[in-house]
Amino acid sequence: MAKALVIVESPAKAKTIEKFLGKSHYTVKASVGHIRDLPKSQLGVDIENNFEPKYINIRGKGDVIKELKKEAKKAKRVYLATDPDREGEAISWHLSYILNIDEDEKCRIEFNEITKDAIKNAIKNPRNIDLNLVDAQQARRVLDRLLGYQISPILWQKVRKGLSAGRVQSVTTKLICEREEEIKSFIPKEYWTIELVVLNQDGKEFTLKFYGEDGQKIDLENEEQVKQILDIINKGDLTVSKIESKSRRKSAPKPFTTSVLQQDAANKLNFTTKKTMMVAQELYEGIDIKGEGTVGLISYIRTDSKRISDEAREKAKDYIVGSIGENYYKDHTKDSKGKKEKKVQDAHEAIRPTSVDRTPDSIKDSLSKEQYKLYNLIWRRFVSSQMEDSIFDVLNVECKIDNLVFKATGSKLKFDGYTKVYNFTDREDKILPSLSEGESLQIQKQDPQQHFTSPPPRYTEASLVKTLEELGIGRPSTYAPTITTILNREYVEKDGTSLLPTELGIIVTKILDENFHKFMEVDFTADMESQLDQIEEGNVEWKKVVKEFYSPLEEAITTALENIEKVNMDEETDEICEICGSNMVIKYGRFGKFIACKNYPECKNTKPIVNKIGVKCPKCKEGDIIMRKSKKKKVFYGCSNYPECDFVTWNKPVEEPCEVCGSYMYEKYSKSGTKIVCSNKDCKHERVVEEK
Repeated sequence: MAKALVIVESPAKAKTIEKFLGKSHYTVKASVGHIRDLPKSQLGVDIENNFEPKYINIRGKGDVIKELKKEAKKAKRVYLATDPDREGEAISWHLSYILNIDEDEKCRIEFNEITKDAIKNAIKNPRNIDLNLVDAQQARRVLDRLLGYQISPILWQKVRKGLSAGRVQSVTTKLICEREEEIKSFIPKEYWTIELVVLNQDGKEFTLKFYGEDGQKIDLENEEQVKQILDIINKGDLTVSKIESKSRRKSAPKPFTTSVLQQDAANKLNFTTKKTMMVAQELYEGIDIKGEGTVGLISYIRTDSKRISDEAREKAKDYIVGSIGENYYKDHTKDSKGKKEKKVQDAHEAIRPTSVDRTPDSIKDSLSKEQYKLYNLIWRRFVSSQMEDSIFDVLNVECKIDNLVFKATGSKLKFDGYTKVYNFTDREDKILPSLSEGESLQIQKQDPQQHFTSPPPRYTEASLVKTLEELGIGRPSTYAPTITTILNREYVEKDGTSLLPTELGIIVTKILDENFHKFMEVDFTADMESQLDQIEEGNVEWKKVVKEFYSPLEEAITTALENIEKVNMDEETDEICEICGSNMVIKYGRFGKFIACKNYPECKNTKPIVNKIGVKCPKCKEGDIIMRKSKKKKVFYGCSNYPECDFVTWNKPVEEPCEVCGSYMYEKYSKSGTKIVCSNKDCKHERVVEEK
């Protein structure tokens, strides 16, 4: 009996789905991503023929295509079950071309989660391939190819080989360069605060902060202002003028979208965007759960939607009422009546667990450490989104000396609500002592402090993703590969968790901004994303969008070739070549920076660059600690006397030894700032060097 053929993208997904459908009636195969694409060796877009793309079978996919054709030929029916987004739709379209599937045949199935019910329901409801989705993907692919393949060669010619430009990556690099410029040009501004440590009539101590005068807030900008206020404090009497008690509610956050998941995983789990998406893909495609078999644990991971299905909402309600308490469930149906969520890319559902009953701890033994951490985050976020608000009792106190106003706020958790499940920070109540209006307070201490404003912080992966989303640059699926690309191209580097531009990134950004300014503008890039959405909705023809994009690009390329002067990236050093006596210069190669003789090609002496950090090796006491990079470009630190000395560490050592035990210390970055921490695990000595 002939079987039906189901084609998915990933072998892991194929394995999971075949178990649900059964091998006796279905064969499930994987295309392993795209099978057709534009050629790498040429532009692949016929500009003269209305931007017709020239697709070819991807090199190395011959055996996959051969097997798919063979299986399709003997199958009674073919179902294309690629991901439910533009990219997935395009892969199905290319598969239908390769397999000669009629355009009118209902061969496309889609599902938001890889569970038995979802897969079987999808099989019952096949549809035609959505050509609007396909056209949106074709437009994006052609736009990116036209820009990348026509601007990148200019960079090779004028700067150095191996560089690239991209519609999203170049704008992202520009954002990081602009932030660095803001930091460099920042002028700190002085400001002051005044705190009073006071006692109430019962002798209970608390702290007041200066607010202003006569109910108007005043910013203290200099010491003279502070002295005038302190004079008034010293002469007057401090009394409680106003007490306000109220309850404050805090609602649970919505379930995860892709970008918010990337941000939360970075902030709470210290995951890179790339790691987050890799682990999330594993959870989506299926994990072998003990006693249950292979099953997808979360819904589709590339989405802008915060919506969840009625079925998922009901399951969450049952779990909360049954396992946490009826008073913890919040009925959201009243909130959403009459509200329509705007159409967004990948608007299926938010990221959620496929079964709320599959709690993180109940399947922990079946998950890797990273899988457990991310699943725990997703599960808790989803469950908490259906829970009641947390409620705080808040006490606002206003005190006066003459016309000067000082304030204090106390808060106490009255009902934990959703934070019973989704609480990743330790919160402490701030309790104020019993007070009454008109009560006199005794000042124990005056604490005026001078401060200076700080420059804007450098982007982290989390804050960059948030900015890209807010500006409408790229899509959730592009954030991780974009950040990976600009790091791999060495346009950007990491300092701890911070992203900062390299000299190369600054030079390339300057060239692109001066010669292709329109294409480097945030508004232009965001508008292009909006036009792709319009193509997806069938409101605009994709080749028309490409044509409007290409006309100014063609003109800019012609002008740029005439105007851009060749950039000399060589940087002369004080190091002398031991062969010919000339100065050595820093050059860029395909594997990064290196030192070479200035007289090349007459003298071909080269050396690797040794990045000393100014610290002697704590093990051999003779070598210098140098910064190196692993094959995956992760920074680590080792002794310059390697292999004689095998000292190596992922953490950046500092010169001063631990004052408690004498072991070497290292820098440690966290959300709260930078610490110097002892390397001896038995010694917990540390000191804060920079607070955030």
